Amino acid sequence: MAVIAGRRARRSWGNTVVGILILAVMLFPVYWMVNVSLQPSGSAVGTPWLPLHLSFDGYATAVREQGGHLATSLVVAVGSVVFSLLVATPAAYALAQFKVRGAGVVLFAILISQMIPGIVVANALYSAYNDLGLLNSIPGLILADSTLGIPFAILIMRAFLGSIPAEVIEAARVDGAGQIRAFVSVVLPMSRNALITAALFTFLFTWSDFLFALTLTTTEDVRPVTLGLYQYIGTYVNDWSAVMATAVLASLPAVVLLVVAQRFVAAGVTSGAVK
Repeated sequence: MAVIAGRRARRSWGNTVVGILILAVMLFPVYWMVNVSLQPSGSAVGTPWLPLHLSFDGYATAVREQGGHLATSLVVAVGSVVFSLLVATPAAYALAQFKVRGAGVVLFAILISQMIPGIVVANALYSAYNDLGLLNSIPGLILADSTLGIPFAILIMRAFLGSIPAEVIEAARVDGAGQIRAFVSVVLPMSRNALITAALFTFLFTWSDFLFALTLTTTEDVRPVTLGLYQYIGTYVNDWSAVMATAVLASLPAVVLLVVAQRFVAAGVTSGAVK
């Protein structure tokens, strides 16, 4: 027994070491990004392995010149989350709880829409936006990014809403609540985890969007941080501390949201798996 226990302990330690090595390799680009951002202005080639001489000049430059782009991305992402949930939540509720004729066809169409290449959607939207005057506008970017968030939110929300017992909704109806009141007062509070999950992924889709930003913005009036960072590299190719500082600032909202909402995401993704 002692020999077996010793082998298990060595195997456990070996798995731990391998896991740490894999994690270190995967996180090294993140470390290098932060390291370069804290260096004095200059090329990234001669950057030391440790940030021994810290400098925040890169962050000052990034905030001064990219702060507006960060604010634009934040407004577009929040607007896309709100609009996507306003459309997707009642749609998912109807597909999950009502006997809607053709619901299977609708779900199949939603799945198919996820397979359409983004460049196809972007080109189609460019023509439509040009006629409607939505190019270089925040509402235009919100609508474009919602084409990614709404289908995903419907699929996530429907999986959860389908697991809500019909008796709960019927009890609310017996107490005098209408369909809308039951939906708002009973269903939505019970769907908190799924709502947070759908909102988080929609935010991440929008925050990391580059294709729609590149296609639907032709001036500097409205420019998300992804496009700003892309053009920033061409301008500051010899000052990588400012470029990496911008990348760090652009990563912070996603990191913070993932850390804060991770338990809600885990519960929201798995809640509809078992009915």
